[in-house]
Amino acid sequence: MRVYLDQILAAVAEQVAQDRALLPAQRLQGELAELPPPRDFRGALARPGTVGVIAEIKRASPSRGELAPDLDPAALARTYEAHGAAAVSVLTEPRYFQAKAGDLPAVRAACTLPLLYKGFVLDPYQLLQARHTGADAVLLIVAVLGDRLGRFLEQADRLGLACLVEVHREEELAAALAAGAELIGINNRDLATFHTDPQTAQRLIPRLPEGCVGVAESGIRHRADVLAAAAAGARAVLVGEALVTDPDPGAKLEELRGVDQDLRHP
Repeated sequence: MRVYLDQILAAVAEQVAQDRALLPAQRLQGELAELPPPRDFRGALARPGTVGVIAEIKRASPSRGELAPDLDPAALARTYEAHGAAAVSVLTEPRYFQAKAGDLPAVRAACTLPLLYKGFVLDPYQLLQARHTGADAVLLIVAVLGDRLGRFLEQADRLGLACLVEVHREEELAAALAAGAELIGINNRDLATFHTDPQTAQRLIPRLPEGCVGVAESGIRHRADVLAAAAAGARAVLVGEALVTDPDPGAKLEELRGVDQDLRHP
C-alpha cells in the first residue's frame, strides 16, 4: 500500500495542472535562455576526501507534521552556506510539506551553493519549473517514474539539470543504473510506509559501480550516522529534519560535518 505516496502524487498532479494553466510550458521554455548557467551540483558532492552535506529547507512532512513552519528560506540558506554545506535541497510540494512558490528563487538569490529541486517529479513540466525557478539539480524518484526515468533523465540533461535519482530497493537501484543514472540517492525512508531504516543506504551504497556518486538520505541525525554512511561509501548525505528542528542549525551542521575531525572518504 502506497497510501502516503499516492496521496502526495495526486496533490502534485493537481498542482502541476494549475501551474501549467497559469504559466504554459512554452512560455517557461522561452525564458530559460535568459537564465545564468546551472551551478555544479555533482561537482559539489564529488569533492575528494570529504563527505558533503546537502542541507535541506523543509517546513513539514506528511509523517511528522509541522517541523519549522516559520523558517526563513533565505536566512537558513545563508546559515547553511556559512557553516559548510555542500549544497541546499529545497522542498517544493506545498500541501504536505508546506513549501511556498517563492522558496527556491529566494534561496537562489541568498547563497552561491548548488540547489536541488526536491519534489515529486511526475510531469516533464516540473523540469522546466525547476530550471526556471533557479534549481541546478532535480530529484527523480524511481518509485514515481518507473520506466519513464530514462526520458526524464534525457530531458533534464538537455536543460542542464543534474539528476539525483532516488531508490529504496535493489530493483529500483538496478533500474536507475540501467537508465544511466550517475548520482544515486539511497532513501532510508520507504515512501510507501514512511518507515525509516538506516541500514538501507548502508546495504545498497556498496553496490554502486565505480563512477557513481552515492548519497544517503533520511534518518541522518547524528555524526555517527554520517560516519556510517561514509563507511558504506557515500559521498554525501541529505539532511532535513535534524537541521530545521535544531535551535542552532549552523552548529548542528558543523556537528554533522565533524569540523573538528578529519573525515576522509574510505
